[in-house]
Amino acid sequence: MQWLARTPNFDFVRYRYVAMVASGLLSLVALAVLFYPGLNYGLDFTGGIIVEADYSRPVELDEIRSALADAGFESAQVQNYGSVSAVLIRLPPQDDDATAEEGAAESVAVPLSVQERLLQVLRTQDPEVEIRRSDSVGGQVGEELFENAGLALMFALIMVFVYVMLRFRWKLAVGAIVATLHDILVTAGIYALSGWTFDLTVLGSLLAVLGYSINDTIVVYDRIRDNFRLMRRGSAEAIVNASVNQTLARTLVTGVTSMLVLAALMLIGGDTMFGFSVTLIIGILVGTYSSIYVASSMALALKVAPSDFIETKQKQVDELP
Repeated sequence: MQWLARTPNFDFVRYRYVAMVASGLLSLVALAVLFYPGLNYGLDFTGGIIVEADYSRPVELDEIRSALADAGFESAQVQNYGSVSAVLIRLPPQDDDATAEEGAAESVAVPLSVQERLLQVLRTQDPEVEIRRSDSVGGQVGEELFENAGLALMFALIMVFVYVMLRFRWKLAVGAIVATLHDILVTAGIYALSGWTFDLTVLGSLLAVLGYSINDTIVVYDRIRDNFRLMRRGSAEAIVNASVNQTLARTLVTGVTSMLVLAALMLIGGDTMFGFSVTLIIGILVGTYSSIYVASSMALALKVAPSDFIETKQKQVDELP
């Protein structure tokens, strides 16, 4: 691990134009994929049936999924909650679901025919199983959740822009927003292309990607600001390249250690944690790339200079009483 203590001297700036073109094309492709085929929305956004079942013994979730699929309950989501004998089941809207009608927004009781069919399937696994709660949620609730999440994301980006502009300068604020949007867009595009279910857990992980990305970008920009004050005789390209190299070890260590934890969650956390962990893994990979190339390239494209960080003598004199 001694190489981490040495500052490398990779010429990242040399390939910034290639990286910017590649990032632009990748963002366009991700945007197109989000429109078609689009995200595979889960029950949190499309509505459906939520059932809490309490078994008398620990049960295998895969067996429950297979039994539900054989009985005609397709795309059922099954997970434990609280204990290994308590199971939460999410089903897509059924044909006789009362909330399938347009305009249904509130949670209502599940139609008796659906509950009876579901109870018969669950009793094949355990005759003493009990249904603690069963609700049916309309799709309008999911639409409201999605709209609120979009507003939260937009508000977060605005606050990030204001924070970076006050701490650094507007040039780096624009670069930080572009890098963050790039990370979220590409991560969501890859997730849409994979066809994995997009639910509130995945949406939360996308917001976590936003936080990780902006934090990584701030570290690079903070070093760029310090180096512009110290390395006054160097060109902007040389200062930015040195800053990226100086923060490279920190960026890699943070990314690798985070991905080790997320890989463990993805492998042993089951379906419940899969979407959350895999989204963050993709986001960390994309965020590490954008911190090295997108953020630094945007700073150079906006012609960042020492005057953006160092007050001139004339300005200091003008501010004297």
